[in-house]
Amino acid sequence: MTHAHPTAAHAGTYSATTAGPKAAPAGGSTAARAPRSPTLEDVRALFNEPLLELVNRAATVHRAHHDPRAIQCSQLLSIKTGGCPEDCKYCPQSAHFSTPVERKKLMDVDSVLVAARAAADGGADRFCMGAAWREVKDGAEFDAVLAMVRGVKDLGLEACVTLGMLEQHQAARLAEAGLDYYNHNLDTGKSHYGEIVTTRTHDDRLRTLDAVRAAGVHVCSGGILGLGEPIEARAELLWELASLHPQPQSVPINALVAVEGTPLEGRPALDWSELVRGVAVARILMPNAVVRLSAGRTQLDEATQAMCFLAGANSIFVGEELLTTPNPGPSHDAALLAKLGLQAIGRRVADNG
Repeated sequence: MTHAHPTAAHAGTYSATTAGPKAAPAGGSTAARAPRSPTLEDVRALFNEPLLELVNRAATVHRAHHDPRAIQCSQLLSIKTGGCPEDCKYCPQSAHFSTPVERKKLMDVDSVLVAARAAADGGADRFCMGAAWREVKDGAEFDAVLAMVRGVKDLGLEACVTLGMLEQHQAARLAEAGLDYYNHNLDTGKSHYGEIVTTRTHDDRLRTLDAVRAAGVHVCSGGILGLGEPIEARAELLWELASLHPQPQSVPINALVAVEGTPLEGRPALDWSELVRGVAVARILMPNAVVRLSAGRTQLDEATQAMCFLAGANSIFVGEELLTTPNPGPSHDAALLAKLGLQAIGRRVADNG
């Protein structure tokens, strides 16, 4: 692991050069822990730093590990929508809640690949496919997903799926099909988890990450801010992710989109500074990861998004929809990136080819 050399590190405050070994948190997962992971106290201290000082530190870490002008662009398609048996309080696809989301069966392979081609033409370099399942089940539908993964890879795109929980043999089959990333978010810190989800445990999620990692597939895992969680839960979330070994290669930071009909529909919008702070802490703790400014971007003005990019976000979802929630349109994103002097990785490759 390459370690960052942030300036202005304070005594008693975590930096990527001074972290020491930690014990694993309580729970049933066997997920390996990073040998130089921060303590939870370290992460609490980061959340308490003055915002601009924190952003400066994060920007220094980011520039030491990444091209600060490059933005990785993923496009996300809901390949099976609604009717999920989980009770995640933020999710409009849950069968437990009455929301505007219409249930749709698994898409056919050809239709998915048409969407993937359009994503590539639009500048995406990774195509992500999401199914509203509790878990992967062996059979015709999983076989179809494997065919989708192979087809996306044949188009020259990176492939990512999010399908719920899965077993080791299923992760191995996804790896054999060429899958690059598996998304499985921890959502929130362990102390707050039971307030948001009751149909599966925090350790269930960690076990899925174990299976993904063991299969040699890259881990995409992050969380959601604005669920009503205390700062302590945000610190727990990022500490848990940063303590995994290896650390997740992709870390989506989402702002809650409070959808009508979900138990969280009345939650106020996350203050912009809290999102910037979450991105900055994630970047300092996970210097080599791609940190994605994910759901909730339609609620952010351009200045806030620019601050997030400065603080270390180097990935976005493109396209007008994320599964079932709105996303800034392609023309908006292109104009914003141009204004900031940033460029999508896919576009840079095309321009240089």
